[in-house]
Amino acid sequence: MCFDLGHWPNHFKESKTIVIPKPNKSSYDSLKSFRPIVLLNILGKLIEKVIGERLQFQVISNNFIHQSQLGGLKFKSTTDTGIALMHFIRTGWVKNLSTSTLAFDITQFFPSLNHRLLSLILDKAGSGPQVARFFSNYLVNRKTSYYWHNFSSHSFDVNVGVGQGSALSPILSTLYLSPFFHIFEKHIKNLDLKISTLLFVDDGLLITQSKSFHLSNARLFSSYNVALTLLSKFGLQVEYSKTEVFYFSRAYSTFNPLPLDLSPIGSPLLVPKDTWKYLGFIFNRKLCFHKHIDYYTNKAISMVKCMKIIGNSTKGLIPQQKHLLYRSCALPITLYGFQLWFYSKAPLSYPLNSLGKLQRRVATWILGAFKTSPSYGIEAIAGLISIYLHLQKLSSRSQLRGHTLPTNHIIRLLLDNSPNHPSPPHDLSLSTLTKR
Repeated sequence: MCFDLGHWPNHFKESKTIVIPKPNKSSYDSLKSFRPIVLLNILGKLIEKVIGERLQFQVISNNFIHQSQLGGLKFKSTTDTGIALMHFIRTGWVKNLSTSTLAFDITQFFPSLNHRLLSLILDKAGSGPQVARFFSNYLVNRKTSYYWHNFSSHSFDVNVGVGQGSALSPILSTLYLSPFFHIFEKHIKNLDLKISTLLFVDDGLLITQSKSFHLSNARLFSSYNVALTLLSKFGLQVEYSKTEVFYFSRAYSTFNPLPLDLSPIGSPLLVPKDTWKYLGFIFNRKLCFHKHIDYYTNKAISMVKCMKIIGNSTKGLIPQQKHLLYRSCALPITLYGFQLWFYSKAPLSYPLNSLGKLQRRVATWILGAFKTSPSYGIEAIAGLISIYLHLQKLSSRSQLRGHTLPTNHIIRLLLDNSPNHPSPPHDLSLSTLTKR
C-alpha cells in the first residue's frame, strides 16, 4: 500500500458503536438471529473497503487462499459451489461411484475469530509489515459499547470476533480458515482418506466417492472427527443440529443407505432425507431438480400476485415499469441455480413447462390481457423473450465467465487440464477422466 497504516486516527481503529436491533420475540431461538452490527463513519467504511480489496488481490495472487474456499471473495459465489459439487457427483458417476456428502455449519463464526491468531495468519499471508502492524493495532485491544433501545452500556474490551457488516469481515474470515484447510488436507493425506472439501463462508462440505456406502461412511466419520479437532484448536465450534448427510446415486432399485452414526464424537445419528437443501439448491439423489424448480417458480408466482396491487390495466405502473420490475426482481429469483439443471442433453420439458406458465401469467399481468390470449403473442407484445432463449443467453454468458476467473479458482482447476497450469490439478479434474 502507498500509505502508512500505522498512524491512522484512533476513531477508525476502534469500532465505537454497536447497535443491536430490538427483537420482537422473547424466545432464545429468535434472539440468536440478532447480531451486533458495527457502525463506522463513511470515511472509515471507504478505507476498510480499500484495504479489503487490496488484501483480496494479494492473497489470490500468491495462492494463499485454499481452492476449496468459495465464499467471502470476489469471483466466487454459491453458484460456483453448486457447479463444483455437480462436477464431483457426475465425475463419480462416470467412474461408477456413488457420492456421499456431509454438511456442517460453524456456529457463531464471525464473533469467534481470535484476533491474535488472525494477526499471525496475516503475517504468514505475506501482507507485509505495515499491514500486519495495522491489523495488530486495529484488532487487538479493541473496545466497544452496546445500545439496546434506550439503554447504553459502558465500554468494554472485545478480544474476539470481526464486525458483522464490516467490509473487512469477509476477507478476514476467509483468511482465518485458510490454514485450517491446508492442515486438514495434510491430515487427510496422512490417513489415506479420499475426501474433497468445499466451504462457503461458514458452511462446510465433506465429499467422498466409493462403490460401498459403508466405506463412504467410515471416511466421512474419520474426516469429520479430524475437522472437529482442528476447528476446536482454531477456537471454532460446529453446530451439531445443522449437520446433515446425503447420498447421490443413480441406482434404479430401492435405495436405503445406512445412517451415519456420529455419536462416538458427540454428534447425533444422521439419517439421510429424500431431498437436501444446500445453499438454496434443492437436491435429490438422482440430481433431478423438479422440487428446486417448483420452489422458486412458486416463489416468483407469489411475487407476481403481490405485484398486482401496484398496477393494473387502468392505474398504477405502466407496462414498461411492470416489465422492468419482473425482469429485475422476479426472474433472477426464479432462475437461481439454473446452471445446475440447464446444460447440453439435459431433460428440459418439466422446467420449461413450469417457467412457461410463470411467464404467461406475468405477460397477462403486464398487458392486462385476457387469460385466453395466446402465450407467444402476449409475450412478444410485452417484450418478454422466450424463456428457453433467455436461458440459452444466460448459459452462454455463464460459460464465458469461466475464462475470466483467476487461475487458482476451483472451476478453472476442474476444467483446465493443461500441463503448464500454475496451480496443481484437482483430484477430480477433467484430466482424470477417460475420453468416454
